[in-house]
Amino acid sequence: MTAATLQLSTATTAAGRALSRLTVRQLRRSAALVALTAGGLTAVVAAQYQATFADALDSEAMRALTENPAVRVLFGAARALDDPGGFTVWRTGTPVFVLCGLWALLAATRLTRGEEDSGRWDLLLAGRARLLDLVTRSAVTLTLAAAAIAAGVGIALTATGTDTTGALVHALCVFGATTAFAGTGLLTAQLLPSRSAATGLASAVLGVGLLLRMLADGVSALSWLTWFTPFGLAARAAPYAGNHLAPVLILIGAAAASVLAALATARRRELGAAVIQVPDRRPARTRLLGSVTGFAARRALAPTTGWAVGIAAYFLVIGAVITSILEFLTDKPRFAELAATAGFGGLGSAPGFAAAMFALLAIPTGLYAATRIAAVAADEKTRRSTILHSLPLSRYQLAGAEIAATTTGIAILLVTAAGSLWAGAALTGAPLGPGQALAGAVNIAPVALLALGAAVLALGWYPNAVGALGALPVAGGFLLDVIARSAGAPAWVLQISPFAHLAPVPDTTPDPGATLALTAIALAMTMAGLYGYTRRDLDN
Repeated sequence: MTAATLQLSTATTAAGRALSRLTVRQLRRSAALVALTAGGLTAVVAAQYQATFADALDSEAMRALTENPAVRVLFGAARALDDPGGFTVWRTGTPVFVLCGLWALLAATRLTRGEEDSGRWDLLLAGRARLLDLVTRSAVTLTLAAAAIAAGVGIALTATGTDTTGALVHALCVFGATTAFAGTGLLTAQLLPSRSAATGLASAVLGVGLLLRMLADGVSALSWLTWFTPFGLAARAAPYAGNHLAPVLILIGAAAASVLAALATARRRELGAAVIQVPDRRPARTRLLGSVTGFAARRALAPTTGWAVGIAAYFLVIGAVITSILEFLTDKPRFAELAATAGFGGLGSAPGFAAAMFALLAIPTGLYAATRIAAVAADEKTRRSTILHSLPLSRYQLAGAEIAATTTGIAILLVTAAGSLWAGAALTGAPLGPGQALAGAVNIAPVALLALGAAVLALGWYPNAVGALGALPVAGGFLLDVIARSAGAPAWVLQISPFAHLAPVPDTTPDPGATLALTAIALAMTMAGLYGYTRRDLDN
């Protein structure tokens, strides 16, 4: 009996180690990419501070920057700007938190509900492993990945000569926020019956958290809201200024609570089930199911609406603060000069400010395109699209319908951003017309189409990396543009980024040559991807 018990324990331990290795393998590449991106951006800004900003920010300028409500809404409360670490945290904190949070929740829903939906957990649970074991090991792996990302950010700050205590506090904030959103993704994956629904709810939590931070920083009467969002708690920790540990501990405690809640929920449900059940029977909804094109449009409707709502809210806020930003830059023109060194020129006028903000619009629209084509690859891998491939339709028709729906979605997002920015500007009397806003949004369409083309190219030749390769032109291109401008890199390095070829519309007229060239490259990648897609086996 003792020998049998020992053998059972050994087998269980070996199975557990195998599950841990599996989850690490599923996360290691994306976690390393996020760690390099967050750490690299942090290091570049910290190093740039000494060369560009150290002698440019006097006490009066810093006080004006801290007190300006529009600046606080966009970037958060400015603290310790006379310190390279404090300036770096203020400038990169929100982007790093959003990047890490999005990665964490997407990874959490993919590791759990995504694997469950695909049926791969059925095989794993055929052995001695339990559902709770799989969720627990996913949580542990995500926590370790969050620690690695936070360590990368902390090492980047320390290596550039900033204060060690401030670097540690900021790294702990990155760890807490990343783990909190990972826990949110794990929890929604237990509550909802599909990966898409879980991802949507977790993303909404992140968006609401960011909105609460913006409201708290912009309206002094609502400053108490910072206690209810990871972004606000990280700001209250004040790295390099106060180095307060209480908000950090609350943030880490909230992260632990979300993970524990996910584990408790997983303990009480069965494989394939969810706490929030969708009715098994409902009236048939056959709208847009009469053709492949209609089906592609139907599939894209919900995610396009979600992206449009988020973009509309952000650009409405951006438009509303244009007047305040212009007044601030008129009084402190040195800040406009410093922003120009980082690639954001022309901020002294409403059209110039709009052009700089529209350049950022290429990132979410490009990511939207990449995720839509990645959904096609995921449906193929999980065999949900097998029945479509069995119909008397060519793959050109099937993929073409998805590409057309995605292109239409991009156009909807661009028009939504233009209308929202103009509406916000009109509310505050900023001198920006609707035609100018629309021209600025449409100007970045070629960059978003590059992301679409790269995703289709990956679909045809490397379907396992559709999302990553599709995001490369926008996420990687923007990061390269900022780093190259900040570091004074050679001109040929800067020209690699598609953002370097965008004219600052509506501050100037569009560059038809660059627009045609980028669009032609996007079209060539799309055609090459379609060619590969029609000639390879299904990836299932």
